[in-house]
Amino acid sequence: MPAKNLLSSMFGRSPIGPIQQHIAKVHECATQLVPFINAAMSDNWEEAAKIQADIANLEGEADVLKKEIRLSLPKSLFLPVPRTDLLDIITVQDKVANRAKDIAGLMLGRQMSIPTELQPEFKDYIARSVDTSAQALKAMSELDELVETGFSGREVDIVEKMIEDLDAIESDTDKIQVAIRAKLFQLEKQLPPVDVMFLYKIIDWIGDLADRASRVGSHLQLLLAR
Repeated sequence: MPAKNLLSSMFGRSPIGPIQQHIAKVHECATQLVPFINAAMSDNWEEAAKIQADIANLEGEADVLKKEIRLSLPKSLFLPVPRTDLLDIITVQDKVANRAKDIAGLMLGRQMSIPTELQPEFKDYIARSVDTSAQALKAMSELDELVETGFSGREVDIVEKMIEDLDAIESDTDKIQVAIRAKLFQLEKQLPPVDVMFLYKIIDWIGDLADRASRVGSHLQLLLAR
Protein backbone atom coordinates (compact mmCIF):
# COMPACT_ATOMS: atom_id res chain seq x y z
CA MET A 1 0.00 0.00 0.00
CA PRO A 2 1.44 3.45 -0.90
CA ALA A 3 2.69 5.44 2.10
CA LYS A 4 0.11 8.19 1.57
CA ASN A 5 -2.79 5.74 1.58
CA LEU A 6 -1.30 3.96 4.56
CA LEU A 7 -1.21 7.22 6.52
CA SER A 8 -4.77 7.98 5.51
CA SER A 9 -5.99 4.57 6.59
CA MET A 10 -4.18 4.87 9.92
CA PHE A 11 -4.92 8.46 10.85
CA GLY A 12 -7.94 9.45 8.80
CA ARG A 13 -7.61 12.90 7.26
CA SER A 14 -3.97 13.94 7.10
CA PRO A 15 -3.23 17.34 8.68
CA ILE A 16 -0.68 18.16 5.98
CA GLY A 17 -3.18 19.22 3.31
CA PRO A 18 -5.01 21.71 5.57
CA ILE A 19 -1.68 23.16 6.72
CA GLN A 20 -0.70 23.69 3.08
CA GLN A 21 -4.10 25.27 2.40
CA HIS A 22 -3.44 27.61 5.32
CA ILE A 23 -0.09 28.88 4.00
CA ALA A 24 -1.68 29.32 0.56
CA LYS A 25 -4.38 31.53 2.12
CA VAL A 26 -1.74 33.43 4.09
CA HIS A 27 0.26 34.10 0.94
CA GLU A 28 -2.87 35.21 -0.90
CA CYS A 29 -3.38 37.72 1.89
CA ALA A 30 0.22 39.02 1.75
CA THR A 31 0.10 39.31 -2.04
CA GLN A 32 -2.66 41.89 -1.80
CA LEU A 33 -0.20 44.31 -0.21
CA VAL A 34 1.35 45.00 -3.62
CA PRO A 35 -1.80 46.52 -5.20
CA PHE A 36 -2.64 48.11 -1.85
CA ILE A 37 0.68 49.97 -1.71
CA ASN A 38 0.29 51.00 -5.35
CA ALA A 39 -3.15 52.44 -4.57
CA ALA A 40 -1.76 54.25 -1.53
CA MET A 41 1.06 55.74 -3.60
CA SER A 42 -1.55 57.05 -6.04
CA ASP A 43 -3.60 58.47 -3.14
CA ASN A 44 -6.46 56.29 -4.42
CA TRP A 45 -7.88 55.59 -0.98
CA GLU A 46 -11.17 54.26 -2.30
CA GLU A 47 -9.30 51.47 -4.10
CA ALA A 48 -6.99 51.03 -1.11
CA ALA A 49 -10.02 50.58 1.16
CA LYS A 50 -11.40 47.81 -1.10
CA ILE A 51 -8.08 45.99 -1.08
CA GLN A 52 -7.71 46.42 2.68
CA ALA A 53 -11.15 44.82 3.09
CA ASP A 54 -9.97 41.90 0.92
CA ILE A 55 -6.86 41.54 3.06
CA ALA A 56 -8.96 41.54 6.23
CA ASN A 57 -11.30 38.89 4.76
CA LEU A 58 -8.39 36.69 3.69
CA GLU A 59 -6.80 37.04 7.12
CA GLY A 60 -10.11 36.02 8.65
CA GLU A 61 -10.32 32.97 6.38
CA ALA A 62 -6.76 32.02 7.35
CA ASP A 63 -7.76 32.39 10.98
CA VAL A 64 -10.71 30.02 10.52
CA LEU A 65 -8.44 27.46 8.85
CA LYS A 66 -5.96 27.80 11.72
CA LYS A 67 -8.65 27.11 14.31
CA GLU A 68 -10.02 24.14 12.35
CA ILE A 69 -6.56 22.60 12.08
CA ARG A 70 -5.88 23.10 15.79
CA LEU A 71 -9.18 21.46 16.71
CA SER A 72 -8.81 18.57 14.27
CA LEU A 73 -5.23 17.57 15.10
CA PRO A 74 -5.48 14.34 17.10
CA LYS A 75 -3.91 14.46 20.56
CA SER A 76 -3.44 10.78 21.23
CA LEU A 77 -2.86 9.19 17.81
CA PHE A 78 0.52 8.99 16.15
CA LEU A 79 1.14 11.72 13.58
CA PRO A 80 3.69 11.67 10.77
CA VAL A 81 5.45 14.61 12.48
CA PRO A 82 5.26 15.90 16.08
CA ARG A 83 1.92 17.56 16.83
CA THR A 84 3.63 20.49 18.57
CA ASP A 85 5.75 21.16 15.48
CA LEU A 86 2.66 21.31 13.28
CA LEU A 87 0.95 23.67 15.72
CA ASP A 88 4.05 25.89 15.77
CA ILE A 89 4.10 26.04 11.96
CA ILE A 90 0.45 27.06 11.85
CA THR A 91 1.10 29.79 14.41
CA VAL A 92 4.07 31.18 12.49
CA GLN A 93 2.23 31.05 9.17
CA ASP A 94 -0.73 32.88 10.67
CA LYS A 95 1.47 35.74 11.88
CA VAL A 96 2.33 36.58 8.26
CA ALA A 97 -1.33 37.22 7.47
CA ASN A 98 -1.74 39.16 10.71
CA ARG A 99 1.12 41.47 9.81
CA ALA A 100 -0.24 42.04 6.29
CA LYS A 101 -3.52 43.09 7.87
CA ASP A 102 -1.67 45.38 10.31
CA ILE A 103 0.20 47.13 7.50
CA ALA A 104 -2.88 47.77 5.37
CA GLY A 105 -4.96 48.79 8.38
CA LEU A 106 -2.49 51.37 9.67
CA MET A 107 -1.77 52.86 6.26
CA LEU A 108 -5.45 53.12 5.38
CA GLY A 109 -6.43 54.48 8.78
CA ARG A 110 -3.90 57.29 8.54
CA GLN A 111 -4.09 57.57 4.73
CA MET A 112 -0.34 57.48 4.75
CA SER A 113 1.33 58.90 1.69
CA ILE A 114 4.68 57.49 0.64
CA PRO A 115 7.04 60.34 -0.32
CA THR A 116 7.70 60.32 -4.07
CA GLU A 117 11.45 60.01 -3.45
CA LEU A 118 10.89 56.73 -1.56
CA GLN A 119 8.37 55.11 -3.89
CA PRO A 120 10.74 53.13 -6.19
CA GLU A 121 12.51 51.54 -3.24
CA PHE A 122 9.21 51.03 -1.46
CA LYS A 123 7.80 49.07 -4.41
CA ASP A 124 10.90 46.88 -4.47
CA TYR A 125 10.68 46.41 -0.72
CA ILE A 126 7.06 45.26 -0.61
CA ALA A 127 7.51 43.04 -3.67
CA ARG A 128 10.60 41.34 -2.19
CA SER A 129 8.84 40.89 1.16
CA VAL A 130 5.91 39.20 -0.57
CA ASP A 131 8.49 37.01 -2.34
CA THR A 132 9.41 35.56 1.07
CA SER A 133 5.79 34.54 1.55
CA ALA A 134 5.74 32.97 -1.93
CA GLN A 135 8.91 31.02 -1.16
CA ALA A 136 7.51 29.84 2.19
CA LEU A 137 4.45 28.57 0.31
CA LYS A 138 6.69 26.81 -2.20
CA ALA A 139 8.67 25.07 0.55
CA MET A 140 5.58 24.07 2.53
CA SER A 141 4.05 22.61 -0.63
CA GLU A 142 6.72 19.92 -0.37
CA LEU A 143 5.70 18.86 3.14
CA ASP A 144 3.43 16.05 1.96
CA GLU A 145 6.26 14.72 -0.23
CA LEU A 146 8.59 14.85 2.76
CA VAL A 147 6.12 12.85 4.84
CA GLU A 148 5.68 10.27 2.08
CA THR A 149 9.44 9.82 1.75
CA GLY A 150 9.96 9.70 5.51
CA PHE A 151 12.01 12.92 5.48
CA SER A 152 14.81 11.27 3.55
CA GLY A 153 16.38 11.11 0.11
CA ARG A 154 16.43 13.67 -2.68
CA GLU A 155 13.28 15.41 -1.44
CA VAL A 156 15.17 16.63 1.62
CA ASP A 157 17.85 18.22 -0.60
CA ILE A 158 15.16 19.96 -2.65
CA VAL A 159 13.48 21.44 0.42
CA GLU A 160 16.78 22.47 2.02
CA LYS A 161 17.62 24.41 -1.15
CA MET A 162 14.20 26.09 -1.01
CA ILE A 163 14.84 27.12 2.59
CA GLU A 164 18.26 28.52 1.62
CA ASP A 165 16.58 30.55 -1.12
CA LEU A 166 13.98 31.76 1.39
CA ASP A 167 16.75 32.97 3.70
CA ALA A 168 18.44 34.74 0.78
CA ILE A 169 15.21 36.54 -0.16
CA GLU A 170 14.70 37.62 3.45
CA SER A 171 18.29 38.91 3.48
CA ASP A 172 17.47 41.01 0.40
CA THR A 173 14.59 42.64 2.28
CA ASP A 174 16.98 43.53 5.11
CA LYS A 175 19.26 45.32 2.64
CA ILE A 176 16.38 47.21 1.03
CA GLN A 177 15.11 48.18 4.48
CA VAL A 178 18.49 49.67 5.38
CA ALA A 179 18.49 51.69 2.13
CA ILE A 180 14.94 52.98 2.66
CA ARG A 181 15.60 53.96 6.25
CA ALA A 182 18.74 55.83 5.18
CA LYS A 183 16.82 57.68 2.46
CA LEU A 184 13.98 58.52 4.84
CA PHE A 185 16.53 59.88 7.30
CA GLN A 186 17.68 62.32 4.63
CA LEU A 187 14.08 63.43 4.03
CA GLU A 188 13.00 63.69 7.67
CA LYS A 189 13.32 67.47 7.98
CA GLN A 190 11.01 67.98 4.99
CA LEU A 191 8.20 65.84 6.43
CA PRO A 192 5.79 66.16 9.38
CA PRO A 193 7.42 64.38 12.36
CA VAL A 194 4.35 62.22 13.03
CA ASP A 195 4.32 61.04 9.42
CA VAL A 196 7.99 60.15 9.70
CA MET A 197 7.32 58.16 12.87
CA PHE A 198 4.61 56.09 11.19
CA LEU A 199 6.65 55.64 8.02
CA TYR A 200 9.41 54.05 10.10
CA LYS A 201 6.80 51.79 11.70
CA ILE A 202 5.46 50.64 8.33
CA ILE A 203 9.01 50.03 7.09
CA ASP A 204 9.65 47.89 10.18
CA TRP A 205 6.38 45.98 9.75
CA ILE A 206 7.08 45.15 6.11
CA GLY A 207 10.47 43.81 7.17
CA ASP A 208 8.75 41.91 9.96
CA LEU A 209 6.39 40.29 7.46
CA ALA A 210 9.41 38.97 5.54
CA ASP A 211 11.01 37.82 8.78
CA ARG A 212 7.85 35.96 9.82
CA ALA A 213 7.66 34.25 6.43
CA SER A 214 11.29 33.17 6.74
CA ARG A 215 10.49 31.60 10.13
CA VAL A 216 8.15 29.20 8.34
CA GLY A 217 11.25 27.88 6.60
CA SER A 218 13.09 27.71 9.92
CA HIS A 219 10.36 25.53 11.41
CA LEU A 220 10.36 23.34 8.32
CA GLN A 221 14.12 23.00 8.74
CA LEU A 222 13.58 21.78 12.30
CA LEU A 223 11.38 19.00 10.95
CA LEU A 224 14.17 17.99 8.56
CA ALA A 225 16.65 17.88 11.44
CA ARG A 226 14.57 15.45 13.53
